[in-house]
Amino acid sequence: MPPQLPHPQPGVPDTRGPLRYIWWLVRCQPWRVLRASVVGTAWMTGLSLRPYLVSRAIDDGLRSRDNRALLLWVGAIVVAGIAMAQIGILRHRTMTFIREDASARSAAVLLRQLSRIGAVLPRKLAAGEVATVGGSDIGNTSHVLTMTGPGVGAVVAYSVVAVVLWSISPLLALCVLLGVPVIAVVIGPLLRRLERAETVYRQQQGVLTTRAGDIVAGLRVLAGVGGRDLFARRYAARSQDLLAEGYRVGAVNSWIDALTLAIPGLFLAAVVWVAARMAATGDITIGQLVAVYGYVAALVVPVWFLLEASYQMIRGRVAARRIVALLNLTPDDVDGRTPDDAAGSTPVGARGRTPREVRGRTVDDAGGPAGDRPAPTGPAELRDPASGLVVRHGRLVAVAADDPADASALADRLGRFVASGVTWGGVPLTRIALAEVRSRILVADHDSYLFAGTLREILRVRQGLGDDEFRAALRVASAEDVADALPEGLDTPIDARARRLSGGQRQRVRLARALLAEPEVLILVDPTSAVDAHTEARIAERIRTARAGRTTVVLATSPLLLGRADTVAHLRDGRIVATGSHAQLLDRDPGYRALASREGEPDPGAGPGGFDGSTDLDPSGLDQPFDVEGSLR
Repeated sequence: MPPQLPHPQPGVPDTRGPLRYIWWLVRCQPWRVLRASVVGTAWMTGLSLRPYLVSRAIDDGLRSRDNRALLLWVGAIVVAGIAMAQIGILRHRTMTFIREDASARSAAVLLRQLSRIGAVLPRKLAAGEVATVGGSDIGNTSHVLTMTGPGVGAVVAYSVVAVVLWSISPLLALCVLLGVPVIAVVIGPLLRRLERAETVYRQQQGVLTTRAGDIVAGLRVLAGVGGRDLFARRYAARSQDLLAEGYRVGAVNSWIDALTLAIPGLFLAAVVWVAARMAATGDITIGQLVAVYGYVAALVVPVWFLLEASYQMIRGRVAARRIVALLNLTPDDVDGRTPDDAAGSTPVGARGRTPREVRGRTVDDAGGPAGDRPAPTGPAELRDPASGLVVRHGRLVAVAADDPADASALADRLGRFVASGVTWGGVPLTRIALAEVRSRILVADHDSYLFAGTLREILRVRQGLGDDEFRAALRVASAEDVADALPEGLDTPIDARARRLSGGQRQRVRLARALLAEPEVLILVDPTSAVDAHTEARIAERIRTARAGRTTVVLATSPLLLGRADTVAHLRDGRIVATGSHAQLLDRDPGYRALASREGEPDPGAGPGGFDGSTDLDPSGLDQPFDVEGSLR
């Protein structure tokens, strides 16, 4: 019976090691694996049946000149061939089901894990590594399960042939029994070398895939700042390193493939030579000689399967190790329960925390029960003790950070994506239910993912929204022209990541989507980094009007945004060193004045064209000419 895909409940994988993970995939489909073992064994042992039937046809029919016996054994050979064909079809069908089930199950648990850890993933694993795990590692791991069918059958068939040969000649049986250990001695070192080479190749492949994704995502921006040649050279250099490592893997693999074919052939020749000498001396009959040849020739298939299974085990073990590494990533400690514990109540992308027990109670880092305090119901200020930032209710607060990493860390704390001492209305943010925090505090990155769908579907972040609300949000984000330029307006299909749009257009769509969510606290991270100055000025003024009376935090260093804020905070070395209006800080804070005045100036240490070689770019489409909206700030 084919597997029911996708799996509604893929199960809980064993992540204590790659082999344990593979064994878990086997245990998830025991009856199918058992059937594969039985059918594989029947097929493998059936390969040695026909040599026996041929030997009987020779001895009982041809040598005895008994036509009736000859026809009987020929008929048995034909029936055996038909039966073997049917068993072979069933074997292949069953093994395909096993591999597909394992692949689908691995994909399901990986998708669940990616949803569980949410925003932690980019900080702990490169995008290229995730893509390679999903693209090739799942398939390589599932192919190991081939050992459960033909692999088991190969071992049984090998034993059966050895027993049959023992009845003909103990010497021939001894040759067969010693053959596989000799093969293992020859192939074993190559397999260990292959595992080391595959591991290095797999790591470099993930790195190169990440770099390729960065280059493709920011190709238009790279072209605009003169960095395309620089990145092309770096990518070519890494490609050559990967190519050299691929040659090393291929060299070992070619030796294994060659020996996989040569050793069984030499093995067959040696055994047949011994059998022929025995037939010449009269120790065995001509029919037995033909049977011995048939038995040993049939053994070529099981031996080949065993060698192929060894190769697949090496590749699968390397692949399963990468899968297990991803599955063992843990969410940041931001809640007293994980999304799995919440039985699906936590939104996708929200991150939970492994519970910590103190005298039988689940507690958070502040020492109180996690999620036991209600969120503020009235005006409340947001405080971050780590930086000293205070965000008062209903105010538009801008934070200008000397280091963008400090700004990102502040956004993570305010949005509760990491454990911190942030309070909201005097209540520790970690004491409020995570779902409540996610629904009322929104962190909107300038490069957040845009899923495929119509523009209307992309903007529909909550129920009850209509065209009037969509148009109003697009106007605030200065993105009316985006909808007007599309062939079908709001109903125009947009591909994943909206690559058909320019970098500035995508950024304005993201801003409109964040505004439509209407959170009580909106945290915008560099929301206008890919738009021109005139558009930025309109957005800054309209955000101030649209968010009047609600709390908004803007993390940016653009003077146009800073000048519209009620309060500006200067963040240096992770601490707020000055607050006031934009004009006040320009007058009394030299560090802030230098930060704001160099907005848009090239970095003195940048490479050609003012580009510093960083891959942290706003992704842009590939089918649009470069314009000012795709420029780097």
